[in-house]
Amino acid sequence: MNRYGEVAINAVRSILNGEDEHPLIAWKRAASEAFGEGTWAQRKGCPKNAFLGLCEEGLVQGIPAGNYVKKSGSWKNKGYAIQAIELLKGRPELSRDKLGLWRAIMRENEMSHNSQMDVVLALWNKQLIISK
Repeated sequence: MNRYGEVAINAVRSILNGEDEHPLIAWKRAASEAFGEGTWAQRKGCPKNAFLGLCEEGLVQGIPAGNYVKKSGSWKNKGYAIQAIELLKGRPELSRDKLGLWRAIMRENEMSHNSQMDVVLALWNKQLIISK
């Protein structure tokens, strides 16, 4: 699991432990601890918005559905994360193949992932995703 996956896990844990209530605050705290306050890696939007998108849809254990994704450009990362969850439900073997999962989402598009799949796979593999 890479560091963005760890940030996602730690953000959920802080909410489950009652340390934080809002997913964005939990993410910011966990990312600051992992990367340092104010660093580019701490502020990186793609993994954060994938996490917030899953939370927004009520797909993360212990986090109620709500309005957590603020910027309209952030919706694509939410979409990638949701698509990944749907793929994993039907093809759980992709939980061990980050690149294969990303390629299944992108189909013909040659775009590289930007840590969104690290967040999805960390939550999935730690059984913190709610199957609806």
